[in-house]
Amino acid sequence: MKFEFKSLFDLQSAFPDEQSCIDHLENMIWGDVIVSPFDATSKVYKCKGNKYRCKNTGKYFNVKTGTLFDNTKIELRKWFMAIWLVTSHKKGISSVQLSKDIGVTQKTAWFMLERIRKCFGSENDNTLDNVVEVDETYIGGKNKNRHNSKKIKNAQGRSLKDKSAIVGMVQRQGKVNAHHVSDTKAKTLTEQIVKYVKETAQLYTDEWLGYNKVAKMYQHDFVNHGSSEYVQGDVYTNTIEGF
Repeated sequence: MKFEFKSLFDLQSAFPDEQSCIDHLENMIWGDVIVSPFDATSKVYKCKGNKYRCKNTGKYFNVKTGTLFDNTKIELRKWFMAIWLVTSHKKGISSVQLSKDIGVTQKTAWFMLERIRKCFGSENDNTLDNVVEVDETYIGGKNKNRHNSKKIKNAQGRSLKDKSAIVGMVQRQGKVNAHHVSDTKAKTLTEQIVKYVKETAQLYTDEWLGYNKVAKMYQHDFVNHGSSEYVQGDVYTNTIEGF
């Protein structure tokens, strides 16, 4: 049975207790025939509670064995809520926010997020087409926010002395790529864009000179952030900036 939830309330209503979560997982993973995760050919014995025993190996297991829920004491209801929240937030969710939403510690929320992300995988080499927005950013914090003893001289603007450069690109209503790059010069940005963006795409960027070369290779328009221009009809980079 598959469910579609429009809200967290819908999810909680469908899974009011732990047993309802277990029943759903068993039906999803095994259906009518329980299969041992240790030996698929083995006969399986039902034990007390929700445990099973694999005849060929003698090992005990349950529906969580070998899944992202394995070896944790976290309730399945909270796991289900976490998965729904992670997949419902387009811009992701922090461990701090998740901990508040489902009532666990920040450390537990971080652990859950790591498992969920690993399970789903993280695509970062998508081929992009149609309307594609590209933008570059810097990770590492602002110099002015640091303690005097930790400030770095001449680290303003696009300096990479204290920051890492990231180039991101997103296909509107589609997928996104984000990569750490050595710098944001024209050569580097051109290599990244040509690698992932089809030549048939409509490219939207800001006015940075690093896009001058791709401007001759693609249908290209830009917004001039330096002149406080952020939207010009369909031309904007708000989607990738939001990401």
